[in-house]
Amino acid sequence: MQIIKDQKIVENTWTYIPDDTKLPAEISDITVSLSRWNEEYDKLEKYQGKVGIRINPDDSIESLPPSVMKAALIEVNFPVFTDGRSFSLAQLLRTRLKFKGEIRAVGQFMPDQIFYLSRVGVNSFALENQESLADAISMFDDFSDSYQASVN
Repeated sequence: MQIIKDQKIVENTWTYIPDDTKLPAEISDITVSLSRWNEEYDKLEKYQGKVGIRINPDDSIESLPPSVMKAALIEVNFPVFTDGRSFSLAQLLRTRLKFKGEIRAVGQFMPDQIFYLSRVGVNSFALENQESLADAISMFDDFSDSYQASVN
């Protein structure tokens, strides 16, 4: 699967590991839920591959542990198209927590939201429709003026 990262199409090296699935025996780059991160942090810290966190719209930014700053990737999940709370989570990760790493949008977001997601600090995008990746890159240049401030 390919993603958009830093406005380029690249191969995705990350795999989300659901809570009910064991960590892979082979070394790979993985993301886990915030609850799994909190419950198994000691084990994840020793994992040989890179480890990231997937946060959901109902996860509170205030509930994020200080260890979140060690994550190699934070995925902001859009479980349904109509839920825009992950926009706020991304913006708060960049502004309040000063997270400098990769923030990736995953789930049910649309390519025409890429411009706005990039303004709140998202720098990679896992689109479900792989055929729209090339078109999605043009979305970064959709607007020449903005009404909102940018974290960039």
